[in-house]
Amino acid sequence: MELLQKNNILLNCKPKAKDDVIRQMGQILCDSGYVDASYIEGMIKRESSFSTNIGNGIAIPHGVEEAKKAIKKSGIAVMIFPEGTDWNNEKVRVVIGIAGLGDEHLDVLANIADKLSTLEEVDNLVKSDADTIHKIFTGEE
Repeated sequence: MELLQKNNILLNCKPKAKDDVIRQMGQILCDSGYVDASYIEGMIKRESSFSTNIGNGIAIPHGVEEAKKAIKKSGIAVMIFPEGTDWNNEKVRVVIGIAGLGDEHLDVLANIADKLSTLEEVDNLVKSDADTIHKIFTGEE
């Protein structure tokens, strides 16, 4: 199973409550076989203790340390909000749910930071189709 499945890329998402976005993201990761359902609550718990908004209009919800036991395989899911969605009084346009097995989450985070280090790269991602987004995150560029 690859890190990002094309069906885990949701384009043109409408703004909604942050917790709803996180739960949807967790459910996608669960339905895809990356995590057990208990990981979703770990993602909510992480967000309540530490915002996963990393700037540049990007949020990277992921589970707390103890939720890692619910991860079966590293994977991500991507939601694109062209109009932005509220994340602690800031607009985010790209939400990337992360489940990283062991230390693989560091590689996943490094990849995201590398691919989306500028606002221009984020703008391009928001305007991209699912195939392009898939290529960006799987290295099949």
